[in-house]
Amino acid sequence: MPRPPLLRTTPLGSARRRTILKAGGTLLLSVLGPLPAQAAQILAVRVWPADDYTRVTLENDGDLKATHFMVPNPPRLVVDIDGLALNDTLKGLVAKIESNDPYIKQVRVGQNRPNVVRLVFDLKEEVKPQVFTLPPVAGYHNRLIFDLYPLTPADPLAALIQQRDWTTGDAPPAPDALGTIARQDGGEAPAMPVPPMTQAPRPTLAPTPAPSAAPAGLPKVTRMVTIALDPGHGGEDPGATGGTGVHEKDIVLEIARRLKAKLEGMPNTRVLLTRDADYFVPLGTRVDKARKVQADLFVSIHADAFVERTARGSSVFVLSEKGATSSAARWLANDQNKADLIGGVNLANHDRQLASVLLDLSTTAQISDSLKLGKAVLSEIGGINKLHRGIVEQAGFAVLKAPDIPSILVETAFISNPEEEARLKDDGYKDQLADAITKGIRRYFAANPPMAKSRMA
Repeated sequence: MPRPPLLRTTPLGSARRRTILKAGGTLLLSVLGPLPAQAAQILAVRVWPADDYTRVTLENDGDLKATHFMVPNPPRLVVDIDGLALNDTLKGLVAKIESNDPYIKQVRVGQNRPNVVRLVFDLKEEVKPQVFTLPPVAGYHNRLIFDLYPLTPADPLAALIQQRDWTTGDAPPAPDALGTIARQDGGEAPAMPVPPMTQAPRPTLAPTPAPSAAPAGLPKVTRMVTIALDPGHGGEDPGATGGTGVHEKDIVLEIARRLKAKLEGMPNTRVLLTRDADYFVPLGTRVDKARKVQADLFVSIHADAFVERTARGSSVFVLSEKGATSSAARWLANDQNKADLIGGVNLANHDRQLASVLLDLSTTAQISDSLKLGKAVLSEIGGINKLHRGIVEQAGFAVLKAPDIPSILVETAFISNPEEEARLKDDGYKDQLADAITKGIRRYFAANPPMAKSRMA
């Protein structure tokens, strides 16, 4: 009996089947059209209002592209974001705008056209917007940032002068700390003796007549003392986080506020906070603010974490030009110097030249005076908490690079240590820290009275 013919399994048959399948697939695609790209999703929205500027952050799961333009009368900022679908998280931006925001009145959000979302910021005044993106870092996904700056930037010196509450007049002179400085209210007071110059030179005033009780042969100066306090981190940069969820940025701001009040209780002393609320300030801007007010001292306040939860104790750091004094100091400096990456700096407008100049101008005299200040403060802090090491350490902290201002960074305690985290959350301990730093500053000025400089107010 003859066999039935076999099915063709030759290469010719395979090629024919592939041709038929390809033709069918092409027909299907021509009917359905190209598959649309998946739109990015907004994961979180955050708003950080401040006098310096207001920041709006859209955290998303993709790389967004945005265009923006300003509309006058009334002032508005219009932003179109490509490749984005409107979702409930983005709609929630409307409720995030607070009535006391210095620059934003309200925001409107809508789907302008397919895959394009439009944001309209109704403004309280004209602004200079910066719109930029940030890549994923430190637990954040991609971020689209809107920074709304005033047309005329805030002047930290003008803000200090406007306060006019630098001394209450109730605090008696403290000869063991600041000497006797002329009162701001114009009353007669002896001038402060000025020792031989050890810092970078500054413009000097004509010497005033010396009182009979003062050491002979030294010029006298009457002026305000200005101290810059720098609460670390802020805004998009929470700093270290303790086991109970408390953020370093919140703890150090509370300590700085307490310290500011105590320092302003000293005669003829005024204090600048590099940030007075929860917003991010780039490292170079912190230094620049201190220099604009010709600060006599710069004190940066932190409560850092370490890889080992057992690490504990307070520390004081100053700048080093020759490397860190310990591996832990190097680790902490590297960690703190990441603040601009985490907090978010617009690289297109970042003043890299300024950062380079500050590094180049850091002088031996500044570091020498910083060490004196650091030793005085560390000695006082040692009376309320265990010291991580019994010496002032040195490392390349970017925030300490003002070339003409004695600068220290105080690690109040390790927030990663459960016991020290509990102390940092305690109001009594925060007050003790502020007292200790104040006493250290008074001790420093007793041995190193501030030098003459041009009167600013």
